[in-house]
Amino acid sequence: MKPITTVKLSLMMFLEFFIWGSWFVTMGTYLSKSLNASDIENGAAYGTQSLGAIIAPFIIGLIADRFFAAQRILAVLHLVGAGLLYMLSQQTDFSSFYPLILGYMIAYMPTLALVNSVAFRQLSNPEKEFARLRVWGTIGWIVAGLTIGWLAWESQNLLANTFLLASVASAILGVLSLFLPHTPPGAAGKAISFGDIIGLDALKLLKDSSFLVFFISSVLICIPLAFYYQEANKFFNEINMAGAAAKMSLGQVSETLFMILIPFFFRKFGIKTMLLIGMGAWVARYVLFSFGNADSLSSFLYLGIVLHGICYDFFFVSGQIYTEQRAGENAKSAAQGLITLATYGVGMLIGFWLAGQITESYKLEGGGHNWQQIWIIPAAIAGGVMLLFGIFFKGNTKSA
Repeated sequence: MKPITTVKLSLMMFLEFFIWGSWFVTMGTYLSKSLNASDIENGAAYGTQSLGAIIAPFIIGLIADRFFAAQRILAVLHLVGAGLLYMLSQQTDFSSFYPLILGYMIAYMPTLALVNSVAFRQLSNPEKEFARLRVWGTIGWIVAGLTIGWLAWESQNLLANTFLLASVASAILGVLSLFLPHTPPGAAGKAISFGDIIGLDALKLLKDSSFLVFFISSVLICIPLAFYYQEANKFFNEINMAGAAAKMSLGQVSETLFMILIPFFFRKFGIKTMLLIGMGAWVARYVLFSFGNADSLSSFLYLGIVLHGICYDFFFVSGQIYTEQRAGENAKSAAQGLITLATYGVGMLIGFWLAGQITESYKLEGGGHNWQQIWIIPAAIAGGVMLLFGIFFKGNTKSA
């Protein structure tokens, strides 16, 4: 691959996740402080990610893979997204904010698959080369958090600027996309069915009792996962942690480090142990949040943030590897699509809704929330999923 192509694809990945990280982490804090949104409304706003994830396969399967080059659709979606992000920064109430964030997530979520499609077409050995491109996405998310912390937008109640920042980045990526390598539709002229799009071919994997347990556990563990994405930044700001968004980027640093170690741990422990460690890390994280504070027990909060690498990599990345192993050659894409739809779509949609309901129920009369009680609930859910998985999952495949 030409050096200029490597630079373009790396910048594409950087901007793709810089855009998301610019506003997603702090949206809960913004909604509660600037728009006076309730916790239930906050859950509805975060739930648009899941609705976007459910709709995205149809945009990719019915449009991108059949009629248009991926880089051109990527350009259109990000330019439209830039306009929507600007409009979001101008809203003064939740009723006008919600339809815009829903429209934005429907436009943004398909781009996650499109950037991968553009990148994979240029790689001669994706298994070895893709990680070097994808890591720029994680760096983009980290830089977004550090930028918000450096500019002190949280403490100055200027989080509307996060949407402006994301808008500018989205416009840049929209223009850059027009200069990305040509990526013609991969299924031009082929008939794509509804079953192909949602991965029905992979349903036969559910006949395997171990894979069925893994599938159900994957959906259920996304419920406590949603609590972190939706409530953590609001929690840190309420307890007066300075530069919360910047400090939360330590989670992505941890994610990058553990990603490198995944092959070693997978060979050593096998899939069952890896997944149990991942679920156990979610339990530990929420217990640490429950008992930590911004003063004498701030170390609990930092440790909970850093555990993100184990929480995410040991469960989700290991789960993707396990799915790849279990699926037949002709059903690998369908299986990954089904897992993504079930987890980021259905599982997290339930999680965002539940997190909003629970956080609202523990709101204090004088302001703030009873966070100790709130965090114990996702810890208990994760612990329950971990227990069920440990009892009923029988496979423990190891692979080099």
